[in-house]
Amino acid sequence: MEIIIADALSQDKTRELINVFHGDHPDLRLRVVDNVRRIIPAALNLAIGQARGQIIVRLDAHSQPEPEYVERCVRALEAGKGANVGGVWQIRPGGTGWIAESIAAAAAHPLGVGDALYRLNPKAGAVDTVPFGAFRRELADQIGGFDETLLANEDYEFNARLRQTGGVVWLDPEIRSIYFARASLGELGRQYWRYGYWKWRMLRRHAGTIRWRQALPPLFVADLMLLVILSIWFAFARWVVSLEIIGYLLVLLAGGARAALRARKPFLLLGLPLSILTMHLSWGSGFLCSLLARPSIQKHG
Repeated sequence: MEIIIADALSQDKTRELINVFHGDHPDLRLRVVDNVRRIIPAALNLAIGQARGQIIVRLDAHSQPEPEYVERCVRALEAGKGANVGGVWQIRPGGTGWIAESIAAAAAHPLGVGDALYRLNPKAGAVDTVPFGAFRRELADQIGGFDETLLANEDYEFNARLRQTGGVVWLDPEIRSIYFARASLGELGRQYWRYGYWKWRMLRRHAGTIRWRQALPPLFVADLMLLVILSIWFAFARWVVSLEIIGYLLVLLAGGARAALRARKPFLLLGLPLSILTMHLSWGSGFLCSLLARPSIQKHG
């Protein structure tokens, strides 16, 4: 097995830690490639281009594989489960404190992520996408690598092209990794704004891949904005937007109360709604900003 790390010229002692790790495991084949563009799809394409093996197993930052992660990915591929296989996330806080714990809870809650099965407790089966993924090297040659014009959603777009060719994306719950969620609401907001912004760019290539969980946040934000504007002139709009906001907050508070009781963590009563609210508004706003910007799109080649 060979490990290839695509590093974006980091200045946070990443290289030093890699050298220490390699010194502790001298028999391990490990190489570092410079990701001068400092974007995820470029890093992936660089690493795949440098790889000499037949099977690619991807793993990103903010994550940690379970001990059997690689073995189970390879086993699922060799069993012919899918052309790209992946597993589920065990989401943990990315920092200390009640906000970090609340964000981790929101990242695995149906109100926050809808039916994104790899964040929930799924059964094995074909899905739209998986986190990270493992696939044979020849797949990237057949459908093309990761689209470097997308700064997020590059994995979903890759899997959309795979499914359009008749390939299967397979989720195996036995393949497990730990994902460390963002530590603050500010970090969470920036992350989800970026997700929403680049989701629209991806959808302009693959419009048929949109799911209800992805459509709701921008529709909700657009509806709120429209009602707020109309409320300047129409009393009816003021009533409607007030009822909509109250109803939305009550749903979030109910979700927070249930989570707080089940986990016996009272702070989730407030922390979960705040986290989910940040996710929805940021994702929806990013999507709408991308829609209004109408950026030029380069076709993937």
